[in-house]
Amino acid sequence: MAIEQMAMPQLGESVTEGTISKWLVSPGDQVNKYDPIAEVMTDKVNAEVPSSFTGTITELVGEEGQTLTVGEIICKIETEETETEEAPKREEEQNTPSDTDANRQGKDQSNKARYSPAVLRLAGEHGIQLEEVEGTGAGGRITRKDIQKIIDSGMQQKSEAPAPAAVQTTQQAPKQQQKQAPAPVLSAGDIEIPVTGVRKAIAANMHKSKTEIPHAWTMMEVDVTNMTAYRNSIKDSFKQKEGFNLTFFAFFVKAAAQALKEFPQMNSMWAGDKIVQKKDINISIAVATEDSLFVPVIKHADEKTIKGIAREITDLAKKVRNGKLTADDMQGGTFTVNNTGSFGSVQSMGIINHPQAAILQVESIVKRPVVMNNGMIAVRDMVNLCLSLDHRVLDGLVCGRFLGRVKEILENIDENTSVY
Repeated sequence: MAIEQMAMPQLGESVTEGTISKWLVSPGDQVNKYDPIAEVMTDKVNAEVPSSFTGTITELVGEEGQTLTVGEIICKIETEETETEEAPKREEEQNTPSDTDANRQGKDQSNKARYSPAVLRLAGEHGIQLEEVEGTGAGGRITRKDIQKIIDSGMQQKSEAPAPAAVQTTQQAPKQQQKQAPAPVLSAGDIEIPVTGVRKAIAANMHKSKTEIPHAWTMMEVDVTNMTAYRNSIKDSFKQKEGFNLTFFAFFVKAAAQALKEFPQMNSMWAGDKIVQKKDINISIAVATEDSLFVPVIKHADEKTIKGIAREITDLAKKVRNGKLTADDMQGGTFTVNNTGSFGSVQSMGIINHPQAAILQVESIVKRPVVMNNGMIAVRDMVNLCLSLDHRVLDGLVCGRFLGRVKEILENIDENTSVY
């Protein structure tokens, strides 16, 4: 027998941590390799994590609602292993050099200075200077367990020396917020709703986006009268033939994908000392449930027809509502199109889906009186397109041209446009 350790996997590009939203197993349960053992939330995805081993669950190290960095242990599994398999392993362990200072120098320390909120809070409460802590997480990152180990050992510093600048800066903000906005006083009939792991992950991602990205905003109104008439004329026959709905949203996603191909700067991401312009056009779409928001991705949207996009929208929405969304469904998004019009909204400013550079809000299609080119007033189907942009990456000129191109594409959709 051998005890194997399951680590928090990396469930997406640039993902460094995940929150265990639900365990699907308990200690003593038998699992096979690739069986799902937990649901983990990261960057708005609730993905099932498969077992890496066949055996018996002996310990659930991570707790539901706990956030762990990539590489941290989440559970332990007892597996069957023959003596011949164990011997080389034991010999290898005996020949492994001890974790001396010399060995530490050769380790990856790329994440040494990246601290989670839990680590910052614990370190600040106990006067621990993070720059002197040896991290055991991926890339030398300091984990909550590293801090807790120091606290339990009683070795934390008792001096009044100030904490490192990185810790002070991060710690001061919550204290100021507490003074400005004290916890609300509960009155009779008030209800306290616990914050779930999913909601915490959404909040963390939204906070990161708003604090790191300098948002700017612009809007254009679009006359979609001909597009609306065309879609309404074929929607019933399309549903009967294809088995799924032809929504207005599919036309908007297709128009955005086509414009992104013509304005590749919009399909970019901020990367610190450089801007990365992505080759693939993968459009993220927001799908809401009763208490959560998920952002699955339509891969290579520019290569798909309106019908193909409509099918993907239907399939991804079903996956979200049936809890079948996978990590792969959420990865690789380069630009987001959000259907806020489905709620009746006519104008909104979206929060950019980090690390993307822009998000397009498609508002409700409403009938409005419009002055036509001939000076006459007519009732037209109008929609507002609202674009939030990362001003580090994008300027008003390219965004205005991009939005103008989306407008042009939509206003030229009519009965001669093919959805296939």
